[in-house]
Amino acid sequence: MALCFMIMPYGRRATQVEPSSDAPGEIDFNALWDRAFAPTIKSLGYEPVRADQDTGALIINQMIERLYFADLVLADMTIPNGNVYYEVGVRHAAKKTGCVLLAADWSKQLFDVAQMRTVRYPLSDGEVGEAAAKAVIKAITGEIEKRRDGVSPVYDSIKGYPDEVDETAASTMKDVMIATAEFQGEIRAVRVLPHAARMARAKELLTRYWKAPFTPPIALALLLLMKDSAETADDWSWIADFIGKLPASVAEQEEARELNAFALANAGRPIEAIGKLEALIASRPTSERLGLLGGRYKRLYTKASTPTEQMQYLARSIEAYERGMELDLNQYYCSSNLPRLYRARKHKGDDERALSVSKIVIAACERARKLGLADDWLQATLLSAAFDAHDCDKAEELAAEVASQGASAWQINSLLHDLNASVALVEDKDTKDRLQAVLETLQGT
Repeated sequence: MALCFMIMPYGRRATQVEPSSDAPGEIDFNALWDRAFAPTIKSLGYEPVRADQDTGALIINQMIERLYFADLVLADMTIPNGNVYYEVGVRHAAKKTGCVLLAADWSKQLFDVAQMRTVRYPLSDGEVGEAAAKAVIKAITGEIEKRRDGVSPVYDSIKGYPDEVDETAASTMKDVMIATAEFQGEIRAVRVLPHAARMARAKELLTRYWKAPFTPPIALALLLLMKDSAETADDWSWIADFIGKLPASVAEQEEARELNAFALANAGRPIEAIGKLEALIASRPTSERLGLLGGRYKRLYTKASTPTEQMQYLARSIEAYERGMELDLNQYYCSSNLPRLYRARKHKGDDERALSVSKIVIAACERARKLGLADDWLQATLLSAAFDAHDCDKAEELAAEVASQGASAWQINSLLHDLNASVALVEDKDTKDRLQAVLETLQGT
């Protein structure tokens, strides 16, 4: 009997995309298997086998055996799942044909896999009810039959793989890898320079490599280097203008588009940045993109010339930050901006919202510290959140850490304006006095 091995998540899993009319917040993958995938596999003449149904599949060598010996492997790539991606790679290396990728039509795969042809199916019902299951079956049945004989990208890329690989090609690839190693060494050499010296050296490096073939990996590496080297608005304008001159094969990569929006934002061109960000968010919303969008609207809010404009930009900034926060509560950047914006808006319940969100920020920052995920602004964000939450005990505790570690590690000089603003908004006298005392201590560090 022919066997089909199904690679997919199991149980209920968050989709990690914004819920919409097309994308549910989570999917019951067990229901998707029982009601759609298993019946489809049976109708195609295969016996369906799923990894989690067999405890032996938890042992890696047995899992690899199943991937190798299965007549057909189907892989659901709807959400980014490490086990699924690993197992697809094993099958692609092990067998020339017989691996078909599936995904919901709204999902966004990671870049490398997104280049591979994938059978798409509709799924707006995360419970996978009867109508949803029928729609999935209809969408995938014929397409699986069409694509099951497609050649693995490993076999397609490495001619003669696995037994008759052309050694001449291998030698050429080694030369390419040596050149890549030299290029990456030059990138590292620029990164260890003092920040003020990096941009000029980054431009020199770009001039040397700005020649055919200017491949996307080289271009993106140079763009990231320039992002890490830029200091002034002129530097950011230069980067934005440079991206505009790139060939479409590079400029249309998500990384380049995201950097373009970031450069425009830092170059003082918020309207252009907003346009780029809105397009990126429409294709794939992330906390980082929504945070950057919220920041652009926040800047426009602070510079608005009329009360009407102010309130419009304030509302859009809050909306973007809220969407970013809701995508991932552990990403504290979006949520950390909300408390003072709520208090500036002064809608009913905004003060309570500000206090609640401040506690979320504190929890996210503490988690990041424990996991060693800290960036340069984590401690400053945590301190600011304690003030926004009117949490005097936490503020006093953190002030003691500032005293022992030094003000520079906490970005205190950049933070004082925000802390003063937080204290000014406190209504309870005892709380205000305690936070004011902490602020005075911080000003003296």
